[in-house]
Order: sequence, then C-alpha cells, then structure tokens
Amino acid sequence: MTVPQADLDAVAEQLGRPPRGILEVVSRCPSGHPNVVKTEPRLDDGTPFPTMFYLTCDRLAAEIGTLEASGLMREMSSRLASDPDLSAAYQQAHLSYLAEREAIGHVPEIAGITAGGMPTRVKCLHVLVAHSLAKGRSVNPLGDEALALLGDWWTGNACGPDWVPPDEAE
Repeated sequence: MTVPQADLDAVAEQLGRPPRGILEVVSRCPSGHPNVVKTEPRLDDGTPFPTMFYLTCDRLAAEIGTLEASGLMREMSSRLASDPDLSAAYQQAHLSYLAEREAIGHVPEIAGITAGGMPTRVKCLHVLVAHSLAKGRSVNPLGDEALALLGDWWTGNACGPDWVPPDEAE
C-alpha cells in the first residue's frame, strides 16, 4: 500500500521531521488529518521499531502528556497488578499487537516486545491511545480508558499550523 504524499507531508509537519517506515494512516482526527500511523517493524536503516501504531498528532500528544503527568500510568499499573480481569484483557491486547506486527514482518530483536509497557505495566499512554484509535474500542482496555478521559480533545479547535501546544501558549 502506498501512503499518499499529502499524508506523508501532514505527518512530517506534525512530527517536525520526515516520517519513517509508514505503512498506512490508520486513524484520523475529525478534521481529517492523520493522528495514528501504522509502521514497519524494521525501519529502512535497519533499526528495529516495536511501536507499530505511532501517534503523530502533536495536539493529541500534548493532551495525553497531561494525563501522563497526572500519575495515571502509575495508577493503571497498580490496577494491573490487582485486577485479574484487567490484566487478562491487557495481556490479550499485547498478544493481538504482537500477532499483527509479526504478520508484517519478523524482527528477532523485538520478538515478544510490544510497546507502552504491555503486558505487565503502563509505560506510555501515547502508544496505548494510538493502539485504541487504530484498532477501535475493546482491544486495549487501558488505551480505551485514557481515550475516555481525554473526552472530545479536538472540540473547539481546528488542527493546523495555528494551533499552539498548551505548554507553549502565552
């Protein structure tokens, strides 16, 4: 599958650098811009890349960063250790992620490794939210929870060059 140049250009603008290893745009914000891309498990330069679903939207990334700063990841990791149902669902998300990435290509250096801390802890909400946006609800329970906490993160603001991340706003 070839990614349209307009999408590659939009992702480059979002990231502030050329995108690497993009297979396809798997989620778009309500304005139609890419917000999650699916990537190769090995980049063109040979680097193993375990993050199959990569969040590109700088605005969404900033919102998720606020959740991370709140201590939510620590609380979620604690719940994983004490809630067998949540732990089992998160383990299933991990296995699903591994199977889909393996279907793209086998990279021995990252075999058994997903992203975001799966399956035993929460290390990066950006990855978990990206997984939920890419695959839909009910695949990654903690990505779904974080998405629910974000609410309508895009409401009242248009994406584009005029948007300023909250930590850079005057």
